[in-house]
Amino acid sequence: MKDLVEVIAKALVDNPSEVVVTEKKEGRNIVIELHVAPSDMGKVIGRQGRIAKAIRAVVKAASTRENVKVDVEIV
Repeated sequence: MKDLVEVIAKALVDNPSEVVVTEKKEGRNIVIELHVAPSDMGKVIGRQGRIAKAIRAVVKAASTRENVKVDVEIV
């Protein structure tokens, strides 16, 4: 899941070298934190959060195969 979020985020931003993705496991729940440069924050969130919702939807769909719950937080 971490790699999926990283690939998507790096494709969206102007500074892909500043994309940092961390993964925390809490039982069957996984929290993925996405850190980007402040100038790229708007590109990752999108208008009214549309891109952020799309990233979360893709990760949720991929996580159902592994039978875990994944939350994506943009920090």
